[in-house]
This record gives sequence, C-alpha cells and structure tokens, in this order.
Amino acid sequence: MSILIMILLLSLLILVHEAGHFFAARAFGIKVEKFGFGLPVGPTLFRTKFGDTEVLVHAFLLGGYVSFPDDEKDCDLPEDSPERFVNKPIWQRAVVVSAGVVANVICALFLVMFVALWSKQLPSGNYEIYTGSISAPQHASIWSSGLQVGDRILNVNGTDINNLYSFVTIVKNSAKGNGIISQETVDKNYTLLKGLNPALEKEEIIPAELSIRLPEQPAADVISMDKYAAKGAKYFKKEGFKLDDNLKSLKKDIENKTVYISDGKHTLYDVAKAISDGVHPINLTVLRGGETIQLQSIYPDESGLIGIGLTAKQKMVKTDNALKIVSGSTKYLWDNTYMMMYSLGQLFTGNVPLKDMHGVVAITKIGGDMIDERGKSAGILLAALISMNLAILNILPIPALDGGHLIFLLLEKIAGKPLEDKVVEKISSVFFTLLIILMVFIIFNDITLLIRK
Repeated sequence: MSILIMILLLSLLILVHEAGHFFAARAFGIKVEKFGFGLPVGPTLFRTKFGDTEVLVHAFLLGGYVSFPDDEKDCDLPEDSPERFVNKPIWQRAVVVSAGVVANVICALFLVMFVALWSKQLPSGNYEIYTGSISAPQHASIWSSGLQVGDRILNVNGTDINNLYSFVTIVKNSAKGNGIISQETVDKNYTLLKGLNPALEKEEIIPAELSIRLPEQPAADVISMDKYAAKGAKYFKKEGFKLDDNLKSLKKDIENKTVYISDGKHTLYDVAKAISDGVHPINLTVLRGGETIQLQSIYPDESGLIGIGLTAKQKMVKTDNALKIVSGSTKYLWDNTYMMMYSLGQLFTGNVPLKDMHGVVAITKIGGDMIDERGKSAGILLAALISMNLAILNILPIPALDGGHLIFLLLEKIAGKPLEDKVVEKISSVFFTLLIILMVFIIFNDITLLIRK
C-alpha cells in the first residue's frame, strides 16, 4: 500500500506539470491536440476525448506531454489560425512553456503547507545527536576525554553536527593510520624533525646507523567537513596522498619510537611523511546541563571506531498558526531546493558520479519505506521535494525540456524570426534520444540498487 501511495503521488506530479501547460495554453486560446500521460514509446493503454483534446495513457509511464496543432502533421487547422501555438506572441508561448515548472513549484508549496497544517509541525532537517552509550575498551582514549552518556554532540573538529552522517563520516575518515596524509601535516612534522636533527638536510639520505630523534607528539591531520558535505549534498573527499609501500615499511620501523636508527635508505623528509600517517584526533564540543564543554581529544582505532552508541532526535518546526505555516513551509522548501540545486551542480562537475544517479524506481521504493517508517506526511514531503526537482530539471536549458524550448524562443526574439522547423526538430530529436538513454541508464541503476538492497 505504501508503494502504491508513492506511485500515485509521483503520477500526480506528472499530471500537475502537464496540466500547467494545458491550462496556460487554453487560457491563451491555443488548441491542445493531445494530453499524454507517459511517453509515446510502445503501446497506448488508454485513450479518450476531453473536449477537443485527445487524452492518452502510454505504457511507458515515465513522463508526460501536451501536443499542439503545430506538432501534428495531419492537423486541419489553417496555418494562420490563432489556435496554433506558433502564431501566438513570444511572451505567451514562453508563459505556456514555463507553466509546467510553475505548476510543480506551486504543487510543492501546497503539499508542504498541507503537511504543516495537518501535523502542525515540519521537520527542520537538523538533528540533535546524543551519546547513547559508551562501550569502548578500558584502554581507549574516550574514557579520558570526559565524554558522558547523555551529552549532546555540538561540534566535531570544527564541523557543526546536526545529523548522524556527518559525525560518522568524520570519525571513520579519522581511522588510525588510514594511509592518507596532507601536505600541510608533512611540512609541520618536517619542521619538528629539523628542529630535533638540525644537521640533516631535507632531501639528504640519512647515513646508515645514524640515530634520528623523533618528536613525541607528531602533527596529525584533523578531519573536518564543509557544510555541503556535512549535509550529504556532495561527496566527502579526504584531501592528501597515500604512502607508498616503501614509506609504509618505514612507518612500521619508527612506530611508537622516540629514536630511529637509520637504514641508509631514507631522507628526513621521508621520515616526516611516515610519522604523519598516525592518529587523527576527534575534538568534541558537547552540551551538558546547559553548559558547552570542550572535551579532551579522542583517537579512533584502525577501523575508525571510538566505541560509542549514538541517538538522534530531529528538531521540528512548529506550524500551529497561519503565519508559521506559510513561513515554515517556504523555508522548508527553500532550504531543500537550495541543497538540490547544489547537488545538481556537483553532478555536472563530476563530483557526484553518474552511477549514483537514481530515478523513479528507487524513489518509489525509498518513498514507500519512508511512509512505512514515518507515516504518510513523510511521503507527501518527499513528493513535494520531487515536484521541485522536476521543476529544476525541466527548466534546464536542454533541448527537449522546457528550458530548451525557452532558449529557442529567446533565439527567435533575438533573430526576429523563428528557427527553421527542421533545425529545431533535429536538435530536439537528438536530445530526446539522449534523455531516453539516460532514463534507461538511471532505471538500470535503480534496479541494481534494489538487487543489492
């Protein structure tokens, strides 16, 4: 039932988008030949007449369209008919083209406001993270850090913590000896080594059997995240380089020592690299009894574990009056849309790989799970965000999408005449084919994801 509800919600979003085009066209006296639910690929499951518009339901349900007389070769309307789309002023055509996007935005806001009115609260997207338990070995550094069960975690290594993902990611990437070190830390440790061994040069091979003094507390990388990575809007990438096998061997030779006897194969700078791949401190700021406390550093083990259990409580925004419903809904939609647009930018820059693009199959599964776990309001809010996502994607300046049609209209305005039909048709055809290929690829990603659970 939850999956069925999600399918109905997604279908509603497509209908809303196409209805935007339909009603805008009719408002300007443009005839709509066809209103299609699904894409005209494969068999047509159902057709009927609504006024002078033919309504069709196609087997390939992932999409929709409205068709004007200009799109139909067998249309009997005169070429100069005012009911033809092409004979309308550019501004009216631009309104009709944009109407689907506007309809999706309005629908998204309506859905969020409906949830705000219904449940009298909206999720803020921010969570309070608490220490639920401490189960580390007795020798672990967490016992001397001052952390207590019930502490609310505010900040880790300079990153504000408002979800489990950011905390866990920072801790896991702070695993002891994870082999990734930054140039800045290496340079700091070289300065320490140079101070202890002033007679040696940076790239000079240290003579065999020579004793090298090592710093008791080498500098270490402190892992943090920017706000976009902390929200999951882009991948977190630990900057730096990995030790090669030669330096890994050197690291083993000097680990837990204050003096290293040279084997005659390495430079002082090699030693600086080797001692840099060690511990990565976790510096916690917690809230306890209304007081903000900076704890002593905690050091994860080789598996990136510190030995605590966490609990999360989402902050809710109260929407118990008209003003709060409007302001809370607008902010909810704005914040999430901003993050969606940022994530989309990360996709175009290659920071998010294509293999992680997912579509309607995955959304239906995830939405169904959300409805099961969190109730119908969670599914409706997800549908609102998908509606905004449809609006954003459709307004992109890509031929075969609404944004592409707006570009053609802009070029017509600049040139003073429309582009040749054959040119527009060929460009749109190519990009439509590419979109279908992308859609098939995304569906493959979705199915693979479901198989792998």
